[in-house]
Order: sequence, then C-alpha cells, then structure tokens
Amino acid sequence: MSPVIHPAVRRVRHPLHFRLLEVRRVTRLSPLMVRVTLGGEALRGFVSESFDDHVKVIFPPPGASVPVMPVPGPDGVAFPEGVERGPMRDYTPRRFDAGALELDIDFVLHGDGPGSTFAATARPGDAIGIAGPKGSFVIPDAFDWQLLVGDATALPAIARRLEESPPGTRIIAFIEVAGPEEEQALVTHDGAEVRWVRQSEEGHSVALLEAVRAFTLPEGEGYVWAAGEFHLIRELRECLVDGKGLPRHCLRAASYWRADEGDDSEDDEA
Repeated sequence: MSPVIHPAVRRVRHPLHFRLLEVRRVTRLSPLMVRVTLGGEALRGFVSESFDDHVKVIFPPPGASVPVMPVPGPDGVAFPEGVERGPMRDYTPRRFDAGALELDIDFVLHGDGPGSTFAATARPGDAIGIAGPKGSFVIPDAFDWQLLVGDATALPAIARRLEESPPGTRIIAFIEVAGPEEEQALVTHDGAEVRWVRQSEEGHSVALLEAVRAFTLPEGEGYVWAAGEFHLIRELRECLVDGKGLPRHCLRAASYWRADEGDDSEDDEA
C-alpha cells in the first residue's frame, strides 16, 4: 500500500529589508476600513509569498513627519542613538504591484493607536517605513478544505487568501464585522464560501466563536487559519483542537490585538 502523502506547510525565510515609502493613495473601503497605498523605488525586490505574511510598519515619532528608520549593524538591527523612534506595528501586505511598485495595506479604524491614527489622517506624500516580511508561512491549496476565521483585523489576510486561491479550492471563511456596512465585496472563486458574522451586543468576537462552535468540520484533511483578538484566539484553539479534534499541526492561529490593551497590539502567533 502506498503511503499517504499529506500536504506540507512550507516556511520560507527572506532577507530583511527596510524601506522608506510614501503614501500614494488613501481609499475608504468601509466606514471602519481604510486602504493606504504605499509606493516608491524602495519597493523594488519586495517579496510576499503568503497571505499570512506581515510587514512591520514604522510610523513617525510624535510631532515628526518622517519615521526614524533602523539600520543593520554588527550586533543586529539598531536605531540611531539619541533620536526618538516611532511606534511599529505588524500589518498584512494586502496587495503588491511589482510593475507600479505599489503596496496596499488595509487599516482598521478601531481605536486611537498609531495604526488607526495614521490611516485616519494619511495623505498622499506622507512618509512611512516598512520592514520585512522576514519570512512566509505558505499553506498549500492541496488540503481537502480550508477554514478561515477572523475579525475585522484578519479581513485583509482572508481576502487575499480567497483572491489568490485557485478555482475549485474549498474554502469556508467566517468573518466578524460590526455591521452590514463593513461587509466588503470580496473576490472569490468556485469552491469558496464567505459567511459574514455580525458582532453581537454581548461583546467582541462572541458571535464569531459561537458560529465556529456550531460549525461541523468537513470530511477529509483540512487546515484552519485563524486570527483576531487575543481572547478569541485562545478560545478558538480550545474549541477546534480539544472540542472538534482538529490536529494541532492543522491549525495556525495568531492574536493580532488584545481588547484590554487597546489598538494595534503586537502579534502573538501559534
């Protein structure tokens, strides 16, 4: 009998590059989602192999118009001494156009943190920095099915996965948003299904967790990708692995932010 060959997740490392870019366009996708298109010659050679990738966005320090960019040194990456550095946060590269040298990053306006503040006031010509991606976590399309779960902060990554997957790839996506005005017209192919979940009055992510708990995993070998608020991700892991018997190696979950720490918390991946 021939051995069963399982789809293999692939990790790819990329050289770390720091790029100073400028805002080219700002597009309001919904009342709470803004797309900022960055551009510049520094994007030449930019690589993002997976929807799961993230870049470190480097914002200008308070009162400044240009970010302080780190530089590689003998002891690793460092910032210039004696200069106040700005905040940095992780974001999904939503779309990269190598011909136009443009990179889209979608920001959720859900607080007064550096990401939301920047996106709400960004104008063409503004300067911003990015670093990475340092690597890619490439999930193959060969699984029998894929389940994508996330709140609004995961929407850019889920939308990219749906858009880039070949026709016939079976994908079920659960996406929690504040209301119908936040439901974007996503590009999907045959085999993909998007289920919008309305945020409940009981609190953030409650309805999303209930929707996943009520969902029966399809037959065959599948993979689950989930991202969102820290406490949601912790409960999703328990629900999927302990409750539904999903093998741990078939789950990738990342907390993009914490409700008790405000906007734009750092990633906590698993």
